[in-house]
Amino acid sequence: MSEPGTNAAVEESIPDVPRRIRTGLSAGLKTSLKIIKVSVPLYVAVTLLKGTPFLEHLGKVFAPVMGIFGLPGEAAFAFVAAFLLNLYAAIAVIVPLHLSPFQVTQCGLMMGVAHNLVVEGGVLSTTGARGGVLTLCRLVIACAAGLLLRGLWILWESAASRAMALTGLS
Repeated sequence: MSEPGTNAAVEESIPDVPRRIRTGLSAGLKTSLKIIKVSVPLYVAVTLLKGTPFLEHLGKVFAPVMGIFGLPGEAAFAFVAAFLLNLYAAIAVIVPLHLSPFQVTQCGLMMGVAHNLVVEGGVLSTTGARGGVLTLCRLVIACAAGLLLRGLWILWESAASRAMALTGLS
């Protein structure tokens, strides 16, 4: 018999493998359904809006700011989804925009730094941290990272075009 306070109590509380599998599958299904409930309607909405002048007009409004990062104006909607909701919502918006590999990478970098700002800022505030300040820092760092990647991309394209010109491939 084990003494009180030993690991015997801990070992008894671990569920068996079939129960752990059922619990994991159940939790995974619930999470998947939450993601689908947000992602599918956003994907459908953006796909439908692409066929109207609405998305194009709003894209023109955001084009100057998004252009700084090498992105089309329509990508602003993906950033709003990432900042206010989550990365899955942002992906649902990005897919129908048919962005280039660089643009998808740029969005992924910036959104990876600054996503789910409302919820995470609130959580940070409850811990005693200054949620608003940290949220602003995340936005600034995301912009700085985006500018850095854009600059590196411009340098890469310039070097590649010079190399192609030197070899006579252009």
